[in-house]
Amino acid sequence: MLKRDIGNKGELIAVKHLKKKGYKIIERNFNVPGMGEIDIVAKKKDYLVFVEVRLRKNTLHGSGAETVDIFKQKKLIKAALMYMKTNSLMNVPVRFDVVSITGNAEGEYSLEIIENAFEVPSQF
Repeated sequence: MLKRDIGNKGELIAVKHLKKKGYKIIERNFNVPGMGEIDIVAKKKDYLVFVEVRLRKNTLHGSGAETVDIFKQKKLIKAALMYMKTNSLMNVPVRFDVVSITGNAEGEYSLEIIENAFEVPSQF
């Protein structure tokens, strides 16, 4: 299975669970050249939520959430700012969530939604 196909599978699983938790999915795979991609843009209550999805086969080298390091966070923040500017949403409260999925080839998986997984540093 190609990396992109695996990513799409994880995003579909995440969308299903996010909807059950009251998220309204606005957009998937918002791509900003040179900055990266936001897997899912959603709305929950008054928040615009940017969701990073991480799918791992196992946790031998840590959970998917642990792979969202400071470098990935900065890329996500920059892409989110671009999304907000493009859509005239600069005064909307924002948060960044991570969906960490650990699963196997048989389709069994565990999922964790980490709300407000990281904050925007003051220099942004």
